[in-house]
Amino acid sequence: MVFLPENFISQAVKAFPSSGIGKFFDIKTIKPEAISLSLGEPDFVTPAALREAAVRSLAEGKTAYTSSAGVPDLREAIAAYMEERFGVPYNPKEEIVVTVGGSEAIDITMRAIINPQDEIIIPEPCFVSYKPCAALAGAKVVTVPTSMETGFKVTAEELEKYLTPKTKALFINFPSNPTGVIMSREDLLPIADFVKKHDLLIISDEIYAELTYDSEHCSIASLPGMKERTIVISGVSKAFAMTGWRIGYICAHSAVIRAILKIHQYVVMCAPMIGQYAALEGLKNGGGEVALMAAEYKRRRDYVVPRLRAMGLPICEPGGAFYAFPCIKETGLS
Repeated sequence: MVFLPENFISQAVKAFPSSGIGKFFDIKTIKPEAISLSLGEPDFVTPAALREAAVRSLAEGKTAYTSSAGVPDLREAIAAYMEERFGVPYNPKEEIVVTVGGSEAIDITMRAIINPQDEIIIPEPCFVSYKPCAALAGAKVVTVPTSMETGFKVTAEELEKYLTPKTKALFINFPSNPTGVIMSREDLLPIADFVKKHDLLIISDEIYAELTYDSEHCSIASLPGMKERTIVISGVSKAFAMTGWRIGYICAHSAVIRAILKIHQYVVMCAPMIGQYAALEGLKNGGGEVALMAAEYKRRRDYVVPRLRAMGLPICEPGGAFYAFPCIKETGLS
């Protein structure tokens, strides 16, 4: 009998394609002269003070495992940061877990809450990993299209059309990857009412929260009655230019965090210690550097968006993140 390794691959894994972003990244690695406009990565180097904090941690011999939930000082800093910046208080001992980037946070959150055939609503366009992670967790993914005509924002009225008795959660991401669109407090209030009305959880990927240009980010967890229903996923990769350090975090109700922590312990044990100490320095003292980077992103946005429009490529005004999402229909391409 001929051994065919492909026959042993999970059907769930076979069901979706490899990441297109990964292919672009591979091309950039092979061809350094290529200009990549695909990866969600700052082109800034991690600020010096954060790198120095990591070097100090190495010099002090901090090279072991940490608590699975993360270094206590870092969790306390995350709690203080979430309350001071976004108005959402969290208990650092029970409601926060530090993860290996936002990607692990997305994966283990899905696995912690999903039962087979639960439905999760995900507005599109969206980051590439949301749907595969939900599918691997056993969920039925229900996508809700958004469009330039509605500013790529999701509305409660539209969500009602996709609700079924099996709906368990709604996944949102604002500021958005890839559109750069933000949702204001006024935009989010009807979404919060929809979630409470139908007794749903909401997963809110807020990794770009610090990178808003015309208004301050509003976390849906800060709205009345929403903290206990919201799983906030965030991290230091984007705002602090720390993508390679792989430090993310999840803030949620203690019961949800306990479930997430079980998976996290088995999968990775803990996030890298030196990255945690660099992130700690960033959250405590890196606000000035974040503001400088955000100002530069805004300058670029204010240049790129009018230029795209002048080329005949309509585009919504991105209010956050570092993405421009022009419409290419006028080119005749699909």
